[in-house]
Amino acid sequence: MILAGDIGGTKTVLALIDKAGDGSLNCVLEQTFASGEFDDFDEILALFLANRDPVEAACFGVAGPVINQCCQTTNLPWMLDGEQLKAKLGTQSVKLLNDLEAMAIGMLYLPEQDFVELNPGAEPQTGNIAVIAAGTGLGEAMLHWDGRQYHPIATEGGHCDFAPQNSQQDRLLSFLRERYPEHVSWERILSGIGFSHIYDFLLADGYAEPCPAVPAADDPNNYGVDRNAVISRLGIDGEDALCAEAVRLFAELYGAEAGNLALKALATGGVFIGGGIGPKIRSALESGEFMQAFTAKGRLRPLLEKMPVKLALNPRTPLLGAMHYFADRMD
Repeated sequence: MILAGDIGGTKTVLALIDKAGDGSLNCVLEQTFASGEFDDFDEILALFLANRDPVEAACFGVAGPVINQCCQTTNLPWMLDGEQLKAKLGTQSVKLLNDLEAMAIGMLYLPEQDFVELNPGAEPQTGNIAVIAAGTGLGEAMLHWDGRQYHPIATEGGHCDFAPQNSQQDRLLSFLRERYPEHVSWERILSGIGFSHIYDFLLADGYAEPCPAVPAADDPNNYGVDRNAVISRLGIDGEDALCAEAVRLFAELYGAEAGNLALKALATGGVFIGGGIGPKIRSALESGEFMQAFTAKGRLRPLLEKMPVKLALNPRTPLLGAMHYFADRMD
């Protein structure tokens, strides 16, 4: 039995997997937990494995940098230690992966119907692949092609400096510097909280009147309301001008950073877009502005214009990557 996990800032998904004789994987049990309701990962692990048979191997995709098989999660006060997990689970086959590293592996196992091609000029070819995912945070990873197979490479590229490309984005950077004077990263914009940041900027910039349905950022009655979800939903539906512009600008910036990652990875094999936000704003990503920003890289535009850019619709992709990590290594 293989234990697989997708450990994120919002939710943690665990699954027990059995490998059949023909190599196919059978999910015996899968359960989702609200990460913020637990003090540490051990609590979730104990609940999930209560009265279960021992596991042979375990692989976890974790939202945070994995160093020497230890990870301090970025958006949770959790510390995961591979050696401690080996002792707890009674197996030496335990692997911690960055969540985007797990997602990158999972992308290789998705069927074509789980993707939406965003680039009408795509010319499929082999080569490195870039993976970017906006969700609770912004994750980025690469799949290196060695001529025979892919090798996942974890990064913390989502925490790199935000670089504006036009006057509106210049003003956005100035606005965010007031909130984050030490460092304005891409994750401050391309993540769930990014919708609020962009909305508040547009309001302060005088783009439009505030939306009555969106709680003010400092409203004490805002507790329990997902302000970011409200902004993105109203923006996608076109019900409010300010929210619609926030979603449009989010998509534009998402395309710009996806293009940056594509260049850094030399992703001739394409770019995969994962995470929970992409499918929810699919229409904005398909509108054309995402690809305009993606290809706006000067002399490298011809290279980017041919790259496949695929939006993944399957929310279980990181879990699939964790499932296959050990399954593909077991006879």
